[in-house]
Amino acid sequence: MISEKFDKKVLEVFLRDQKKLFDENVAETEEEAEEFLTELLAVVADSLDDVKEYMDQSGMDISGLKDEDVISSSEVFDIGDGRFLIVYG
Repeated sequence: MISEKFDKKVLEVFLRDQKKLFDENVAETEEEAEEFLTELLAVVADSLDDVKEYMDQSGMDISGLKDEDVISSSEVFDIGDGRFLIVYG
């Protein structure tokens, strides 16, 4: 399942790891992070299969990618509880 809701854990992970995707911090607080993610139409996927389906439906060719490659892509943030934040910057 894909959601556009960002709970505390998702926001914490984004704040901690945002330089994975951006050259400098784009948010300093959870409120700023939520606003930023909402503006970018970021989503939270409930599983790796949901991430792959979302990326495929978004036009990305992921057919040759291993699961590790999908997870380590700069747009995907592992929340640590089985969910993933997908941010297209």
